[in-house]
Amino acid sequence: MTLTDDEQQMVALVAEFVDERVRPRVREFEADDVYPAEFIDEMKNLGFFGLLAPAEYGGVDVSTACFARVTEELARGWMSLAGAIGGHSVITYLIKTFGTPEQREKYLPAMADGRIRATMALTEPGGGSDLQAMRTQAVPGDDGYTITGSKTWISNAAHSGLIGLLCITDRDASPAHRGMSVLLVEPGDGLTISKKLPKLGYRGVEACELVFDGQKVPADAVLGGTRNQGWSHMMRGLEVGRIQVASRALGVGQAALNDAIRYAQERESFGKPIWKHQSVGNLLADMATKMRAARLLTLDAAEKLDAGERADMEAGMAKLFASETAMQVALDAIRVHGGYGYSKEYDVERYFRDAPLMIVGEGTNEIQRNVIAAQVIARNKI
Repeated sequence: MTLTDDEQQMVALVAEFVDERVRPRVREFEADDVYPAEFIDEMKNLGFFGLLAPAEYGGVDVSTACFARVTEELARGWMSLAGAIGGHSVITYLIKTFGTPEQREKYLPAMADGRIRATMALTEPGGGSDLQAMRTQAVPGDDGYTITGSKTWISNAAHSGLIGLLCITDRDASPAHRGMSVLLVEPGDGLTISKKLPKLGYRGVEACELVFDGQKVPADAVLGGTRNQGWSHMMRGLEVGRIQVASRALGVGQAALNDAIRYAQERESFGKPIWKHQSVGNLLADMATKMRAARLLTLDAAEKLDAGERADMEAGMAKLFASETAMQVALDAIRVHGGYGYSKEYDVERYFRDAPLMIVGEGTNEIQRNVIAAQVIARNKI
């Protein structure tokens, strides 16, 4: 897909931000799990939080393909920064697509410039990817809804002013997903946010547990104004989310490949650069090939979404292949670096710690395979 001139300039702006501001300083934040407040503020000023918001609300309003490329560039610098706009952008997309006029007016301008950062809350401590087993519920009353339950591994939870909460609003619905709604919840009384959960990678940006103990929200907090539509809303949003996670994986994989290419030319053994040894050259060839294939899958899914078509299979394929590729490329980059790849003096060990998140996040790859298989059959029934 060809980006517009404005979109190409946006991608170039992100690449410049990454190379000049982020990459030289990642270790100041990553090693000690420090929240990158100054990077986040710069991202707000540069418009990164408004990528999917309509221009009429102050957003940049880029295509999904451009959004994928921006995400990749951010993740090439530091995957955590791409994560900082992940859930926020999905909730932006949901409000833009399904929100009432009042919801769009209330939230989108502040989300576009980063005054309000949003996160989405799906995963529960006992449910994981099994959203049909959801227990968090919002009980309707005369003055709105009362929420009880808990969500876990919620990115950006402590810094978000808006939570896109998928929950049960009709416990008697069968199957269960027909009784789910997305509520637009602002933090307040009745909500406890835990301290950040310790993580292998994806450091700096927090992931927390949310505990709802009778938090009350008004009736107009239901996305779109009609309850029990949340499953279809969130499944559409997850198409965006999975393209975003695939793009994060692309960024991590590309960073690992770039470092491996550079090191393979600088390092010599037996009188020649190590890339000229067939075992190393073959690694580089496979890494580059897999990365190109992953990028094309991701852009194909983005193109489907931009065309208004269903893209759950394509987004699932992109997320599955790109994340597995990032993990393999990160490992192979360590192999190219030899013993130095195991040292914190080089960034490849960070890529290896960051890559697994994309395999288990936004629906595990095992779930992605289920989605893909079901769609392959549905689209090819005999």
